Amino acid sequence: MPLRFHKSFRIFPGVRLNINKGSVSITSGGKTGHYTVNSRGQRTESVDLPGPFSWRRTTRRKD
Repeated sequence: MPLRFHKSFRIFPGVRLNINKGSVSITSGGKTGHYTVNSRGQRTESVDLPGPFSWRRTTRRKD
């Protein structure tokens, strides 16, 4: 089983700095939706919509 490393720090209310083996990312937002940008240029938007199975995630890579 491979070893994994992940650490998350709260910088401000609603903003987190995430560090893992492959990249560093900053996430802003709360429980209903958040936006993440990582050091590889990947951007992810996640939104909680009403109803069951309601998470919607959109990921864009750097062009």
